[in-house]
Amino acid sequence: MRIAVTGGCGFIGSHVVDRLLAAGHEVLAVDTTDQYLNPAAEHARIDVLDLPALTSVLGGSEVVFHLAAMADVERVAADPVRAVRTNIDGTEAVLEAARRSGLSRTVLASTVWVYGAALTENELDSGEQELDEHVPIELEHSGHLYVATKLAAEMLVHSYRELYGQHFTILRYGIPYGPRMRDELVVARFVQAALAGRPITIAGDGRQSRNFVYVEDLADAHVRALSPAAEDQTFALEGSTAISVREIADTVDRLLGPVSIEHIEARAADYAGRRISAAQAKRLLGWSPRTNFADGVRRYADWYREATAVTARPRTGRPSGAA
Repeated sequence: MRIAVTGGCGFIGSHVVDRLLAAGHEVLAVDTTDQYLNPAAEHARIDVLDLPALTSVLGGSEVVFHLAAMADVERVAADPVRAVRTNIDGTEAVLEAARRSGLSRTVLASTVWVYGAALTENELDSGEQELDEHVPIELEHSGHLYVATKLAAEMLVHSYRELYGQHFTILRYGIPYGPRMRDELVVARFVQAALAGRPITIAGDGRQSRNFVYVEDLADAHVRALSPAAEDQTFALEGSTAISVREIADTVDRLLGPVSIEHIEARAADYAGRRISAAQAKRLLGWSPRTNFADGVRRYADWYREATAVTARPRTGRPSGAA
């Protein structure tokens, strides 16, 4: 099968490309960069907002995975206009290009952050209620602009199914971590601080928790999502165990320490974390996360050491222009 992946040279997208190629698919990575481009994949260096170019390159593909987005919540808050254009207008362009090119399905990358706006049976619910893909969403509680853009993108996907018969799959990612992740992500920041001998800084009291999911486990779910059982379905790809920010720091300390830990003011509109069920992904896709958190942190640390060593390694050979 020929598959296009927008954002296919980024953190998660590049792992998705790797896994699709390993499964025997023909893959086109659509991205404005080639940072983590797999040489076995085709590459189209275009912006997803360029509808004519996107329509042209999607021709011949059967499915598009749409991962290109502004995912850094701090950047979203700092540049809301760009965030809306990238995350909402970009999704619209991908859906329309897929429709014009006759693709059979669009797979949208969403996030478990949308569950922060979930309506529970008790509005004073403490977060103990486990939520699934069918829980109602209260738009007035969307909170962070990042969540609003992802909810809007999901609504567009449903509208294209209703109006044009375009099939979809929505994948709501748990908090991803692993090789190639952005330096701003909490696991990356803590590991890099420990390796550099700097203190680890925790926003708030450190009790806020996330169900982290290792990026290669996440990529595996994308291959499984090509199944007919995933058509017109939404899946929460949540990690299996809640890990508090303090526990992340303690894990890094055990693996790479000793390190000192400092606390600063909590981040505004942060995702507080909810109990989210991944049962539907297990039932319909046979997917569940397999990588232990500490093992995933260790693999990231090993990758980061190697990546920085390669960057720092002096170049050898003749100087440019030499005969």
